Amino acid sequence: MAKARVAVLASGRGTDFQSIIDARERGELDIDIVLLIVNNKDAKAIERAEKHRIPWKFIDHRGKSRKNFEEEVIQTLEPLKVDLIVLAGFMRLVTPHLISHYPYRIINIHPALAPSFAGAHGHRDALNYGVKVSGCTIHFVDESVDGGPVILQKAVEVMDNDTEETLSARILEWEHIFLPLAVRLFSEGRLKVDGRRVRIDRTGIQLPPMA
Repeated sequence: MAKARVAVLASGRGTDFQSIIDARERGELDIDIVLLIVNNKDAKAIERAEKHRIPWKFIDHRGKSRKNFEEEVIQTLEPLKVDLIVLAGFMRLVTPHLISHYPYRIINIHPALAPSFAGAHGHRDALNYGVKVSGCTIHFVDESVDGGPVILQKAVEVMDNDTEETLSARILEWEHIFLPLAVRLFSEGRLKVDGRRVRIDRTGIQLPPMA
């Protein structure tokens, strides 16, 4: 079976991107990371790509419609025959233009338990609402905001003295475990979308607890 060809889109620090790199280097992921695309020329993710000899490209979104920006992304990715696109801290909403080219082949990580607290401020919104449990969600991307079919989730307790920063740090630790796992499940053909549900073939693999 050929290795899955994976492209990553990122905008900032790239720690979730790094978690995929690390899992691959530990032998937990048998994939080819064929390209990193950034829409921020100062993204630290670029340094991570260069350190690990992963090709990268800067595509500026400024002054363009979302469709035109995404068309540049598509034209960049099509020759690479990408199997999966991972949004790893990519701070742009994607539109049906990109989604229709890669149906159920784009995954995103959201720092809350979907469908709660969609959008860019999941930690803040969870704290403001007063929930006792938050977490992270890895999901297929559809036309909703952080609302596509759920692949994996991890619940994380919210402490009484939590700030956005402390809650974010604890959830991030789990993002770095569950995002590479979701990529592995996809790359091994273990995911099947059935309506709103994503069914996982668990044959020969033990998933970590999600609660």
